[in-house]
Amino acid sequence: MPSFDVVSEVDRQELKNAVDQAQRELANRFDFKNTDSSIEQKELVLTIRTSSEDRLRALKVLLEEKFVKRQISLRGLEWGKVEQASGESVRQIVTVTVGISSDKAREINKLIKEKAPKGIASQTQGEQLRVTGKKRDDLQETMALLKGADLGIAIQFENFRD
Repeated sequence: MPSFDVVSEVDRQELKNAVDQAQRELANRFDFKNTDSSIEQKELVLTIRTSSEDRLRALKVLLEEKFVKRQISLRGLEWGKVEQASGESVRQIVTVTVGISSDKAREINKLIKEKAPKGIASQTQGEQLRVTGKKRDDLQETMALLKGADLGIAIQFENFRD
């Protein structure tokens, strides 16, 4: 029986490359000179620091541009609130989410049951969903449905089997 998996993942090497590119551009840009701006990465958590909130917004735009160039979905980013750091500086925590939470999995299952073609079934398997059906065309239609839906997370499709 044909099937595919719905997952929410990020390529960690691409994430590291995007952060490295942003750091390099940050060091060279004139508008960030003498602002003590920095981007730190620990696994899937980024900390951005700079001197003021307007510089923080510019740094956020810079980071998003690098993510888009590296084809990292912005839907997988959770921007924390802006905090006052030591001295006159501000910081913001950015978390890159991976995996499908149980609430999102229920939401996706409900969407598939309501709007997908008949004969399509889905089940949660940890942090991913397995979607099965009798016809390959029905599965492709379900993929299109999920791509078009605003789920609030980045999703990818893996393991398409006939």
